[in-house]
Amino acid sequence: MSELIPIVLRFALYLDLMVLFGLGLFGLYGFYAEQRRLLNLKALMRLTGGLGLVFSVASLLVMTQAMSGATDWQTLWPHLQMMLWQTDLGLTWWVRIAALIVAVFSPRLPLATLSAGVALVTLVWTGHGVMHEGAQGVWHIVSDSAHLLAAAGWVGALVAFGLLLMPASLPQGDRVQVLARALAGFERIGAGFVLVLIGTGVANYLFVVGPNLGGITGGVYAVLLCLKLGLFGLMLALAALNRFHLTPLLQRSIAAGDYNVAIRALRRSMVLEFGAVVLILGLVAWLGTLAPD
Repeated sequence: MSELIPIVLRFALYLDLMVLFGLGLFGLYGFYAEQRRLLNLKALMRLTGGLGLVFSVASLLVMTQAMSGATDWQTLWPHLQMMLWQTDLGLTWWVRIAALIVAVFSPRLPLATLSAGVALVTLVWTGHGVMHEGAQGVWHIVSDSAHLLAAAGWVGALVAFGLLLMPASLPQGDRVQVLARALAGFERIGAGFVLVLIGTGVANYLFVVGPNLGGITGGVYAVLLCLKLGLFGLMLALAALNRFHLTPLLQRSIAAGDYNVAIRALRRSMVLEFGAVVLILGLVAWLGTLAPD
C-alpha cells in the first residue's frame, strides 16, 4: 500500500496539471472570449490549479517520508527542509508552487496558461528525464517537456469537448455550434500534437532504453510500456474516427437541423478517448518509478 501512494499522487499530478495547461491552451485557440465565459474556464482552471497545489504538497511529503524513513513529524521536518532547500527536486517544487499560484490568481488567460505549462514541465524532474548529464541530459529534458506539453494539449482539448458535450453546459443550439467550431479548429493543431508525441516518444525511448528492443520485450517495464503504446494506438484510432467521420457527421446534422445522433456518437467516442488517457497516465505514473529491465 505504501508503494501505491506515490504512484497515485504522481498520477493525480500528471492528470491535474495536464488538464490545467491543456484547458488554458485550448481556451486561447479554440474559443472566443465569450465562449470561455460560457464554459467558466477561469473558475475551472482555478479549481484545477488549487488541486495541483494540494497534490504537490502531498507528493513532497510522501516522497520525503519514503526517502528518509521518518515515522513522525519531528523526525521528518529536518529531512523536509533539506529536500526543499538543498536539492534540485526542492527547487523544481518551489518553481511549480510559484507557477501554480500565478495560474490560479492571474486574471489573464495567456499568463495563467504559460504558468500552468511551467508547472507541468517541472514534473520532468521527478521521472527519467533527469537520468543523464551534460548535453544528453538537456536534450532528454527538452524532449520530455515537449512530450508532456503536447500530451496536455490533447488532454485539455478532450476536457473542453467533454464540457461542450454535457447537456447542461450551454443551450442546445449554442452548444452544438460552439462544439462544431471547436472540433474544426482542433484538426490541424491536434495533428501537430500527435506528431510531437510520436517524435518525442521515440526519442524518450532511445534516451531511457537505448537503440534496442529490450524495453518492449520482457519484464514489468516492457509490459507496461506495451500497454501504453496500445492505448495510444486506440486514442489515435478514436481521434481519426472523430476527425473523418463524427465531425463531418455533426456538421451535416447541423445543416439538417437534427444533431442528436451525432452528439451521442461524439459523446461515446470522447468518453472512450478520455478513459484511454486516464489509463495511459496511470501507466506513466507507474513507469516513472521503474527502470527498464
